Amino acid sequence: MEKDMTVGNPTKMILNFTIPLFIGNVFQQLYNMADTIIVGKFVGANALAAVGSTGTIMFLIIGFLQGMTAGFTVPTAQKFGAGDMRSVRKTVGSAAILSLIVSAIMTVISMCGMKWLLHFMNTPDNIFDDAYRYIMVICAGIFAQVLYNLLASILRALGNSKTPLYFLILAAVLNIVLDLVFIIVFHMGAAGAAYATVISQGISGVLCLVYIIRRVPLLKLTKDDWKLDATLVKIQFGIGFPMAFQYSITAVGAMMMQSALNILGSVAIAGFTAASKIEQLVTQVYVALGTTMATYCAQNMGAGKILRIRQGFKKRDMDGLCICRCDGDICDVCRQISDAIISVRKSGADHGICGYLSEMCRTVFIPLTVVNVYRNGIQGMGFGILPMMAGVAELIGRGVVAIGAAHYKSYVGVCLASPAAWVLAGGLLLVMYFHIMKRYTEDLSGQK
Repeated sequence: MEKDMTVGNPTKMILNFTIPLFIGNVFQQLYNMADTIIVGKFVGANALAAVGSTGTIMFLIIGFLQGMTAGFTVPTAQKFGAGDMRSVRKTVGSAAILSLIVSAIMTVISMCGMKWLLHFMNTPDNIFDDAYRYIMVICAGIFAQVLYNLLASILRALGNSKTPLYFLILAAVLNIVLDLVFIIVFHMGAAGAAYATVISQGISGVLCLVYIIRRVPLLKLTKDDWKLDATLVKIQFGIGFPMAFQYSITAVGAMMMQSALNILGSVAIAGFTAASKIEQLVTQVYVALGTTMATYCAQNMGAGKILRIRQGFKKRDMDGLCICRCDGDICDVCRQISDAIISVRKSGADHGICGYLSEMCRTVFIPLTVVNVYRNGIQGMGFGILPMMAGVAELIGRGVVAIGAAHYKSYVGVCLASPAAWVLAGGLLLVMYFHIMKRYTEDLSGQK
């Protein structure tokens, strides 16, 4: 099911690749939302707040690993676009070894420093123990997270976005079943939701591995493919770590926002957690577009088709604007989902943010489209450092607003932190894109 994205109609190619990604992202968010609903309903508001208070830490850790694996496989997509299949296998073997090493290091660091980090983030005492147990299980399962993310990234680098979707849907269903079993039957509390997440993610990763071994002969690696090449490692680190750090920089800003929210207490945390699930669900279409552009640009960069890359960006700009207009209505519908979360009905804390979300979807989600499409596209072209600078802009925007929100104990201020970050980062990424395209003026002229 490999797909060459260097030929054919760009719009049709990108759309066919994006739809499975979007569906997969939605399923992932739905089973994360199921965690929230089940924990809130069967364990209680404090447990829900505990899970919510670790969300930014999970983003810091898992986001770093997702960025790393995505970056490690950019050369895979580039070599596939260039038709160099031997080098494709070399990049896969190298990515696997590097991911294994980094995962081991991240597991040790995260588990050893977690208690300090929770204290640093002003985690309320009444939810601290549940939060600690939950996040420690997630950290212990880092290898399971990386297994799926790496193999899914490899398949997507080859133009296959459907197979990871099938395994992700299976993982979503399994996660919900395990949630109910661990929480209702075995009374494992918030930690039960974490075990369900790790186990289901690990199974989806194993299924991806089995599929690759049996159905993708292109990736049948030889002994030589497992030997690290210094030049290739340098390239993969040069793309992978800036992408990983970009996620981490964004996560640090989110942690600042979470720290400001923690000052407001467990009720506000629970309400914001529920509303954030709605926001995350609505924004998955932008995430899918960004992931698509990373693969599309990487393959076409490998094939030397710069003009085709520019055409792809133009098409996605129009798609993004149309989606933003629709998302406000979608968000109004999604808002009803929050009624299923018991703690939100008790607190009423979601009223402000949910009303705000429907308008935000129509306005400030426009720069979010720019952030996802242009950042991932530029990364796919092989630029690592420049997109990371957009992450710094996000940190500044989110951090400044979060500090102000903490000072004034403003719930609305916390809600406005992310839009501020998107505006700054989106503007910077547009400048970067036009600068990069200017560098390729001669290439573009040669293809006209």
